[in-house]
Amino acid sequence: MGDFTFNTEMLGFALIVGGSLILIGLERLFPYNKNQPFFREGFWNDLLWYTFIQSYFLQIVIFAGIIHWIDSSTDISRLKLISDWPIWLQVVFFTVTHDLYIYWAHRFQHKNKVLWRTHEAHHSPIHVDWIAGSRSHAGEILVNQTIEFAPIVLLGAPPEVVVWKGVVSAVWGMYIHANIDVRSGWLQYIINGPEMHRWHHADWPPEALDKNFGTKLAIWDWIFGTAYLPDGKAQEFGLAHSRFPLSEVEGKKHARLQQILGWEWLRQNAFAFRSFKFSREEQEKLAAERRLREQQYRRREAERKGGRKVGESGVHTTQKVGGNGAAQNGAHRAAGEPEEHLN
Repeated sequence: MGDFTFNTEMLGFALIVGGSLILIGLERLFPYNKNQPFFREGFWNDLLWYTFIQSYFLQIVIFAGIIHWIDSSTDISRLKLISDWPIWLQVVFFTVTHDLYIYWAHRFQHKNKVLWRTHEAHHSPIHVDWIAGSRSHAGEILVNQTIEFAPIVLLGAPPEVVVWKGVVSAVWGMYIHANIDVRSGWLQYIINGPEMHRWHHADWPPEALDKNFGTKLAIWDWIFGTAYLPDGKAQEFGLAHSRFPLSEVEGKKHARLQQILGWEWLRQNAFAFRSFKFSREEQEKLAAERRLREQQYRRREAERKGGRKVGESGVHTTQKVGGNGAAQNGAHRAAGEPEEHLN
C-alpha cells in the first residue's frame, strides 16, 4: 500500500510538472495577451515561495496537523463511508462539491472586508499567467485546502483520491490563469478556462468587475448570474491601490533578490494585517488615483480600438493606477476594502 501510494504521488507530481510545461509552451504559441513577458513581475516570488515553500509547509500543517487531529479525535474515517465507490467517482464527487463551495466562498471574499484581505494577494499580479494563480495568502490557502481535503480523508477515501484531487486542482488552477487564447465554444458554459477567468482578474471595463467566480466549473456563474464573457479580451490586471507590496513595481533595488530570499512573500502576507481605518486624506488620495486609473484605461482602450500601438501585453507598468477596482463599489479595490467599510 505504501509503495502504491508513493508511486501514485510520483505520477501525480509528474503530471503536474508535465502539465505546467505544456501550458508554458501553449502560452508561447497561442498567447491571450501578446508580448507578455515570461519572467514577469513577481515570477520568482510566485514560483519559489508560493508554489514550493508555502505549499510544502501548509501541506504539513493541513494534513499532519489539522486533519490528523480531527480524525484522531473522532475516528470518523474508520467508517469508510465512501470507500466502496470507484476511485474516479470519488474524484469527480469531491471536485464538483468543492468547486461549488469555492464559488460561494470566493464570491463572499470579494464582499467581506476581512476575507478580502486574505484574497487580494491573488489579484495582485499585473501579468496573469500559468503560475500567477499560486499567489495566494497563506491564510486563504490554509482554510480552503483544509476544507478541500478534510472531507476526502474523513469520509474514508483511499489516499490516491487525495493525490488525484490535488492533481486536478493544480493543473486546472494553472490552466484557468494561463495566458492562452482558448476558444472553447459551448463548453465554456460548463467548464472554466482562461477566456472567462482572465476576465475575473481584469480591472477594466467596470462591468467585468466581481464576475466569474468559478474555478473548475463555469456553470455556477451562469446559473447564479455572475458570468461575464464579452467579445474582446481582458487587458488590465492587478490591484487598484498602490500599497500592495510589489518590489519590482515599486522600483526597489535588488527586487528579484528580495523575491528569491522571501522578503516579498513575507511583506505580502503581512500586508493583510494592516489597519482597517482610512483618514479623509487617504480616501481623497485613493479617489484621485481611481479617477486617474480610469482615465488611463479609457485612453488605452481608445488607442486599441483606433489601432494605435500601446503594447500588446495590455498591462500598465505601475501599480499605482492599475488593478482590480470595482466601479459599482468604487473604493472597494482602491482601498482594498468593500466600500461600506470606508468611513
